[in-house]
Amino acid sequence: MTVLEALTARIVAFRDERDWRQFHSPRNLAASISIEAAELLELFQWSSDASLAEDIEVRREDLERELADVVIYAMLLAHDTSVDLEAAIARKLAENDAKYPVDKAKGTSAKYTEL
Repeated sequence: MTVLEALTARIVAFRDERDWRQFHSPRNLAASISIEAAELLELFQWSSDASLAEDIEVRREDLERELADVVIYAMLLAHDTSVDLEAAIARKLAENDAKYPVDKAKGTSAKYTEL
């Protein structure tokens, strides 16, 4: 069992022991990802580039909690919709490699259509 599979099993067991699956439709899970991502963004809402590193350290526990919430909901959505996250991530990385070759994309934030 991979680390991802073991974490998914723990997350699903936690949810199912509490009979919360009834609340976890794909739409609700997607909404929860968005909500938790907004809470993550809120941690940096008023941070300047100069204060960002310090802000991260001051809010590290909040950062870890919000990141965990986003990932947990994403893992539940993947589980409930039979998405193999490891395979999906591998495919996405391969797509990004093709869209953003190092020789064209290194050091630029340009979209792949502009390279």
